[in-house]
Amino acid sequence: MVGHVGIIASGSCFPALARLPRLAFTERKPFATVAAMGDDPIREWILSEGKATRITRISPVGGGCINSASQYDTDAGSFFVKTNRRIGPSMFEGEALGLGAMYETGTIHVPRPFKVGPLPTGGSFIIMEFIEFGTSRGNQPVLGKKLAEMHKAGKSAKGFGFDVDNTIGSTPQINTWTSDWVQFYGEHRLGYQLKLALEQYGDRSVYDKGQRLVKSMGPLFEGAVREPCLLHGDLWSGNISSDKNGEPVILDPACYYGHNEAEFGMSWCAGFSGAFYDAYFKVMPKQPGYEKRRDIYLLYHYLNHYNLFGSGYRSSAMSIIDDYLRMLNA
Repeated sequence: MVGHVGIIASGSCFPALARLPRLAFTERKPFATVAAMGDDPIREWILSEGKATRITRISPVGGGCINSASQYDTDAGSFFVKTNRRIGPSMFEGEALGLGAMYETGTIHVPRPFKVGPLPTGGSFIIMEFIEFGTSRGNQPVLGKKLAEMHKAGKSAKGFGFDVDNTIGSTPQINTWTSDWVQFYGEHRLGYQLKLALEQYGDRSVYDKGQRLVKSMGPLFEGAVREPCLLHGDLWSGNISSDKNGEPVILDPACYYGHNEAEFGMSWCAGFSGAFYDAYFKVMPKQPGYEKRRDIYLLYHYLNHYNLFGSGYRSSAMSIIDDYLRMLNA
């Protein structure tokens, strides 16, 4: 989601992933929050479990409109910390579980999450690996290949969804496990956003036409392999970078297990090149009807932007809905 705060940087080397101990959320249970708080639980964690003896500098990191971010430099290395003074730990818990799931595939560089917890005065925090960024957004073919490898490695036997609900930007994202992809996408992605548009704006036109599309979109998926792949879920240019070695880094996820093509839903502001797609489809072959489905995945994010930022995104969402209603004779 455009505006989602990003990470800046890390002290650990990506090839060492396989040697690190398994994380506490391996079983996809809710991410552990701090059991007891002092006046500064962030400092307490860094100076205990973070194995630092002193914090040498705390620097603000800009770039986000939802959370505040800081770099904590210590004698044990640097940490990246995000805080939100209004929202409890559940938002960061979902982010940490998603980062952990992607991290464990061992395919693409993501910041390793360390701790989530509440702040004493209200709100919450997340502490994670600090990744030292390079000077570019990374090599597009390498990004495409590694993203496809993550989709191929990250599978779920539970179906489509995730073990916790999370957020897409600041919008709740419902991840109830569902065996059928078309049902999941229609109900928990498009349907949920349509309901928000009706409740927030009284937009009966978008809602009614959108619901017609949801009920009629089944034929778009005929002949396509739809298996639950681990998705980043919010992959736009602001959530893509590279480390100091030039390896792609993805961050600020809204993870769930879904149809791999849904990962391209933010492509309208991701800047993916032809070389990116070529490399991706060499690992995850393009499915029949891909071009017909492309805009159905853009629609979720246009609707979310409409609900978050207002009427500037309404026409894009409505245009996609109207085009599909004509295509499907619905």
